[in-house]
Formats: sequence, C-alpha cells, structure tokens
Amino acid sequence: MKTVIRETDQMYDAAAEHIRSLLQAKPDAILAVAAGRTMLPLWKRLGDVSFAKARLFQVAEFIGAPEKKTLRRMTEEGLLACTDLKPENCSWLSEETLAGYDAMIDEAGGLDLAILGIGDNAHIGFNEPATQYDTRSRKQKLTNPTRAQYTWLFGDAESVPEYGLTMGIHTLVDARQVMVLASGEEKAKPVFDMLYARDDSIIPAAFLQLPPDVTVYADTDAAKKL
Repeated sequence: MKTVIRETDQMYDAAAEHIRSLLQAKPDAILAVAAGRTMLPLWKRLGDVSFAKARLFQVAEFIGAPEKKTLRRMTEEGLLACTDLKPENCSWLSEETLAGYDAMIDEAGGLDLAILGIGDNAHIGFNEPATQYDTRSRKQKLTNPTRAQYTWLFGDAESVPEYGLTMGIHTLVDARQVMVLASGEEKAKPVFDMLYARDDSIIPAAFLQLPPDVTVYADTDAAKKL
C-alpha cells in the first residue's frame, strides 16, 4: 500500500493525476466510484481528460432516500457535471440491479480502478465494521456512526436511511487498482486503522492491505496519526 501525503490542494492534484494517467493509457477504463463531499474537489480537477469511453459503476447507495439526496444524484452533479462521462456508460446500484451487479462488472472486464473515500469508522463503500472479506454487492444495515456522518446531507441522523446498498469487500479488492482519498482531522484514526490494523480484523478498510496496487491520498490533517 502506497501512501501519498500532501497539503489538501496538492493531495487532490496528485489523486487527479493518477486518474488522468489511467484514462490516457486506457480511455475505456472501468471505474468504481464512491460519492461524498471528499470527491467533489477531485472531480473539479478532471475536466481536461476525456471520460467519454470510460464506464462507471456506483460503489454505494442509500435505500429509500429522496431523489435529491441520493449518492447517484451527488455523482451526477459532481463527476458527470465536471467531465464528459456519458450517462449511458453509468451503472447505478439499486434494488433492481443489485442481484446482477457483480456479474455486470465481470462482463465489463472487471474494475480497472476503485475510487474510494473512507468512513469515520473506517468503512469503505457501506461495508461496516465486521464485514467479511468474501462479501459481494449486497444490502447493508448502516451503523449509527455512518448515519451520523451524513447529517450534513439529511439534516439529522434520524433522517438518514437505515439501509444502503454497497459493493462488497471482495468486489472492491478485486479491482486492478484502488485509490482512497482522506481529508480532514476526523479521518486521522480511520486512516491509521486502514494502514496498521490486522488485515483480518473488524476494520473494513484494513482489507485494502491485501491487494497489490492500492494508493492512499491523505492530506496532512488525515495523516496526523501516521
């Protein structure tokens, strides 16, 4: 696992260059994309590279969220608005697509790059603590810390849906490359746990110690415990 630590702007610049280099080498790359506030500064840096041939698979989604507060909408208003990624090349997680989601990824040729954030409790996607390594895309009950993390979107934790859909741990670590973005002091402990917890522990992000090509992009606040 490679760790890139920079001031916030430079961290995002480095992460954007990672994606830019992949798309220049493989314009039709298959991307797994997480949504959240951490991602918007990244998308804003990628308007100079073409996503026209790329394909997107959504990493996670809420069940029962109002349309304006879905992670899909966040990605549409972020990545799709900032780049030339085509809507018809996007596959969205839903209760209708869930059963065949991993098969769709396999049929597309597998994930070239998974672009992830990390939760305050070290979840990746919506894979909560104690998720097993061999999990595939599925429905997941959200923990209270995860729901609290989304109060900025829903107004209060009680309004955050109780369940989500997520790519599984095994789905994510099967990607040929994985990158994780972490910004802010609240991410310092989960970043530390991701890097140093046992890879068979209850820490979901610690399973990212296993794949051969994982890069963590952390700003100096998120790296304070390293």
